[in-house]
Amino acid sequence: MRPFVYNLKEVSQKDIALVGGKAANLGELCRIQGVRVPEGFCISTEAFKKMMTTSSEIEQTLNQLASLEIGQQNAIRETGQELRNLMLNQAIPNEVANEIIAQLHSYEGDTAFAVRSSATAEDLPGTSFAGQQDTFLNITGEAAILEHVRKCWASLYNERAISYRMQNGFSQHVELAVVIQKLVPAEAAGVLFTADPLSGNRSVATIDASYGLGEGLVSGQVQADVYRIKQGKVTSQLVAQKEVAFFTQEEKGVRKVALSKREQDRPVLTETQIAELTELGKQIEQHFDYPVDIEWCRFDDQFFIVQSRRITTLFPLPKNPDETKRIYLSVGHQQMMTDSLLPLGMSVYVETSFGERFQAGGRLFVDVLPRLLAPESRYAILESFSSEPLTKDALQTILKRDNFVEINDEFDETKIDENKQKKLAAVPKTSELDPETVVKLVNASENALSKLKTEINKYSGADLIDFIQADIAKVKGFLAQKETMAAIMAAMDSAAWLNDKMNEWLGEENVADVLSQSLPDNITSEMGLALLDVADVIRPYPEIITFLEQVSTKNFLEELPRFKGGEEVRAALLDYLQVYGMRCVGEIDLTKLRWSEEPEILIPMILSNLKNFEKGARQEKYENGLKEVLNKKKSLLERLAKKPNGAEKVVETKKVIATLRTFSGFREYPKYVMVTHYFVYKQALLNEARKLVTEGIISQADDIYYVTLSELKKVFETKILGDEIIRERKLAYDWYQTLTPPRVMTSEGEVVTGEYKMDNLPDGAIPGLAVSRGVVEGRARIITKMEDAALAPGDILVTTFTDPSFTPLFVSVKGLVTEVGGLMTHGAVIAREYGLPAVVGVDGATSQIKDGQMIRVNGTKGYIEIL
Repeated sequence: MRPFVYNLKEVSQKDIALVGGKAANLGELCRIQGVRVPEGFCISTEAFKKMMTTSSEIEQTLNQLASLEIGQQNAIRETGQELRNLMLNQAIPNEVANEIIAQLHSYEGDTAFAVRSSATAEDLPGTSFAGQQDTFLNITGEAAILEHVRKCWASLYNERAISYRMQNGFSQHVELAVVIQKLVPAEAAGVLFTADPLSGNRSVATIDASYGLGEGLVSGQVQADVYRIKQGKVTSQLVAQKEVAFFTQEEKGVRKVALSKREQDRPVLTETQIAELTELGKQIEQHFDYPVDIEWCRFDDQFFIVQSRRITTLFPLPKNPDETKRIYLSVGHQQMMTDSLLPLGMSVYVETSFGERFQAGGRLFVDVLPRLLAPESRYAILESFSSEPLTKDALQTILKRDNFVEINDEFDETKIDENKQKKLAAVPKTSELDPETVVKLVNASENALSKLKTEINKYSGADLIDFIQADIAKVKGFLAQKETMAAIMAAMDSAAWLNDKMNEWLGEENVADVLSQSLPDNITSEMGLALLDVADVIRPYPEIITFLEQVSTKNFLEELPRFKGGEEVRAALLDYLQVYGMRCVGEIDLTKLRWSEEPEILIPMILSNLKNFEKGARQEKYENGLKEVLNKKKSLLERLAKKPNGAEKVVETKKVIATLRTFSGFREYPKYVMVTHYFVYKQALLNEARKLVTEGIISQADDIYYVTLSELKKVFETKILGDEIIRERKLAYDWYQTLTPPRVMTSEGEVVTGEYKMDNLPDGAIPGLAVSRGVVEGRARIITKMEDAALAPGDILVTTFTDPSFTPLFVSVKGLVTEVGGLMTHGAVIAREYGLPAVVGVDGATSQIKDGQMIRVNGTKGYIEIL
């Protein structure tokens, strides 16, 4: 039988389930040479479980609490109070109490202790439960210790802790350990962050320090000095006016003491003490291998460490063993997919990508510093980010400062615009591109896909991985070939030239937005319109519509034939999935569920189409857009003809408009090629994974998502995959999902945020990037999941990002607002084609705008107003 009580030196981070996060971290701290941890022991979760099962009334009340949901605050408060009362009145089981008393006998009878809660859900990578449960200081005597152990246990069910667990998806059947430590009668105490918790900078440490015990600081009752240290030097020192402090008293508990005027204005720590504490922090950080926040206290000229936990809000840094200075740029912000990727999906995506890539937090980054340092490329890359002002401004901010990199020449911001004007001076060379280029590229890619689907069935195990990697190289070749790049650039160059010249010659803003509507051969916009056709097939059959409104099963396609028209509807849906079923939210991650795998995700969009549109809406939408294009083209050319050199301007403009309309639809095609191949890979890999399940190597097929492609090859060869690897990576992925990736981050970990430089912004307006012109008012719908997409006519879609899977929603809305995006990212391209006013790159849009609010979207100027 396992004991109920353990010395802190006996436990480590591997024992979180047994002793909770606080005790596990204290056990780790005990292993670091030179770090003083107050002596103590911990009462395990086994003791807590023993206590909770001694009373059926406690068990029943806990089950009642576990059945409650967020929002039932009165019930949460009352049930939590009832449970706490039951626990406080329940005697600790004898076998547990005896072990606690035996440990106490190893200390002198008048020893004062701190009694501290240590929850199993505490100090985990993705959450911080600091302060959720109670701590009691200066407790002496066996009876008092046992009483306060019960109080710690009961504090697990205070209203604050219950609600926090609910909000973070934790069960109420969490367990609690208790730490008993000799109390240090601190003369000073505080918190040390080994990295700046606000900016993320790993080279900056921050110390909060106050006189007396740390209790006053934690509870917010005392002011603290704040010291910032960079590379061993104090860079700033804010000495607070400290009016009171908390000290131990002879009886149990603490006392509040008024400080003298001299003490109020005196720094708590000297520079020597700051240096000593900072060095301790480095040691602790190196042991844990991540930045930490450390609770410390000082007594008798010595520092004691009473807690250490991960700084859970920091975005992790890519590996950089040679400590090269880098400026990391988020690839996810370019791809309109900022969610974390699973290891298998990440490895496939990295193999499809170009250049050196850096991974952190389940996201991908590139280092742009070498190109920014070189004068010949600096202004070109900054000009390329004119379509993403927040990124551009962040990069310029770093270059203008002298505290990270030095550039050999003087940074001249005016050269960015000069670079742009040089590009736009003449008609783009890409306008000479053969219009048949797109047809040839599409035919070649379709032949390659057909061959892949046939050939991949010949391979299994490690050979399958080799085949997939060889095919990825072919896809990469398609993406990189000069014809593909020329077709993409033709669309971008023509849009930029038209916007610039029509503004210069005619005073027209963002004219390419109108001219980009109803483009031919845009695989993504056609996907949204094709779902209108599916709705038309369903429209004559009210029984099927009623069935779809109530569907709760993944097998709804199999059930359709029992209804009148069911075979026809099923065929229409299967035809749609045959072309578009490989798409989904976050589709660059091969592991994500595709529409073919969960077709029910399309139902809300189909129902919205049935509700919001009449039969034939697809053709009507396309023809209306095309009519607007032709009218705008006619108007532009007529007005240009009347200008000086009008005939020449007309010829140039006609040519560039033709280029825009020929090649803009292709902009979305390379990604389509990539994800169609990914889906074929996925199906083959899952077939092999099921064999691994049968052989007992993995427990479920999707366990392969937690290894890379190369690692999976070794699994096929060795028939070995440890459960521990899967468990650790699942925990890491859960943490990564809680993080918001930065657009721009330095190799020191500093997250640099850009700002919009906008004149005449209306009061209270939220700035963003204008990507599709027009002004529209409507009801904001905050939608982050496709299955929540119940839209009404006139709604404005507000979301974090849109990738091609969001396109079917675009046909139902009047406008678009996203947190992530640029001028040529998916949402912008499709919004222009559908004629939707759109503003992207709106930081915090889904929190600043509330679901159901009336808003005005100005897609011409680039801002949103809440009405």
